[in-house]
Amino acid sequence: MKALILHGWGGSDFPHWQSYLAGELAKDYGTVCFPLLKDKDAPKKDVWMQQVKEILQDFKPDTVICHSLANTLWFHLCHEAEMQKIKNLFLVAPPSLTCELEELSSFFPVGIPKELYAKSVVLITSTDDPYIDEEEAGLLAKSLNATHMTLKNAGHINASSGYGEWREIVELVKGADEV
Repeated sequence: MKALILHGWGGSDFPHWQSYLAGELAKDYGTVCFPLLKDKDAPKKDVWMQQVKEILQDFKPDTVICHSLANTLWFHLCHEAEMQKIKNLFLVAPPSLTCELEELSSFFPVGIPKELYAKSVVLITSTDDPYIDEEEAGLLAKSLNATHMTLKNAGHINASSGYGEWREIVELVKGADEV
């Protein structure tokens, strides 16, 4: 497995589940790229897009795991239609497509891509995520033709909501690679 893990606004360092996932995949000899995106606390869409394009070209992952703003970034990349198809895509806790946070204004609004450049897509959301409501999450899953998993009361599915050592995501990612 060659897994690219993309964090959202502010990063996903320890004790976030993405850092846990990176370690767990590497322990089983998976090849992991878990880059720190530039200006993680004041991100700009064009800067992040250029950085991830270079990573995709050099690393050539078969699995991509996005959290939060990285989902929006992936959608923008897909709109450019310059992507190589990957095997598995995990979209975890995406924000609303019309997020209005001033700090993230270069990323929004974003349209739903016609193509996600992945053979298998899993969308994981929470019943009480402050950045997207359940109804929009359900419509997004349907529009993306993604397998949708909804976690009960998991907040933004990050370390603050108790998602550090998240064993289920490790099992999902490893299991998808075996299919």
